[in-house]
Amino acid sequence: MNTEKQNIEIEPGIDFVEQINYLKKKKNAVILAHYYQNTDIQDIADYIGDSLGLAQQAEKTNADMILFAGVHFMAETAKILNPHKKVLIPDLNAGCSLAESCPPNLFSAFKAKHPNHIVLTYINCTAEIKALSDVIVTSTNAVQIVESYPKEQAIIFAPDKNLGAYINKKTGRNMVLWNGACEVHEIFSLEKLLKLKFQNPNTKIIAHPECEAPLLEYADFIGSTTALLNFTKKPENGNEFIVVTETGIIHQMQKYSPNKKFIPAPPNNNCACNDCPYMKLNTIEKIYLALKNEQPELILSNELINKAKLPILKMLELSKKFGL
Repeated sequence: MNTEKQNIEIEPGIDFVEQINYLKKKKNAVILAHYYQNTDIQDIADYIGDSLGLAQQAEKTNADMILFAGVHFMAETAKILNPHKKVLIPDLNAGCSLAESCPPNLFSAFKAKHPNHIVLTYINCTAEIKALSDVIVTSTNAVQIVESYPKEQAIIFAPDKNLGAYINKKTGRNMVLWNGACEVHEIFSLEKLLKLKFQNPNTKIIAHPECEAPLLEYADFIGSTTALLNFTKKPENGNEFIVVTETGIIHQMQKYSPNKKFIPAPPNNNCACNDCPYMKLNTIEKIYLALKNEQPELILSNELINKAKLPILKMLELSKKFGL
């Protein structure tokens, strides 16, 4: 990975949106952004989506340069799918607590203890973990991919224990789960959520499956960020929602449904919202500098790319088969 620092000097009075659009056109660059990015980044992006959608866009882009406004593992996925293209990430420190909860050396030893198991890995993991996997999954396609295997097939699921437990319950499987979790989805307060629901009786609770099981028991709808967004668009699903995931998705919900009410679920700390600190490290200024200086660039070895690419391509192939 190239860790060269950016030139942090910014011209006074610069119009970042204008300059970013100019640099994108000049360098044939595309900006891919996750739903959890700051609103100004979402508004400048060429494509906004969840992990599956972003991987699909990365696979088919004709751009010479990809700037990934998300976290590190997402940029890695884009590089794995585009080994000959330049992939930029605005802030090298934009990591992921879930990915970091699964060190490759420990997971390799864990895998060795279950020799007859195939490895299905949530996309929220490092390239090294992907290279140890048979198939990558996302919250959009995980249930369908698990169900595509015979009931008797033994499976390891990593790194998210909450998503794995949800899939086990949904499919009736008994996958062996790695003990990892996303810090964002683990800090929601069930007590505060129920109090908020009592105060807003007409709301529907919509939640991401990375949340803990007791909280999911009270959800009216469980799904990926894209599924949550699509649920709120439908008139028959109501006009008021408590959103139990990272707050960035609410920007898109409000854009599609300006007359509906969206309430972020309360965490168990003193903050009024629930943001991913890693996602929010990216800023419009850093995106401008990254495009201008073509740094920081994400670089992976050819050996790692070749190993990690196979399970990602398998996921994309299965997703296409399932119409996702």
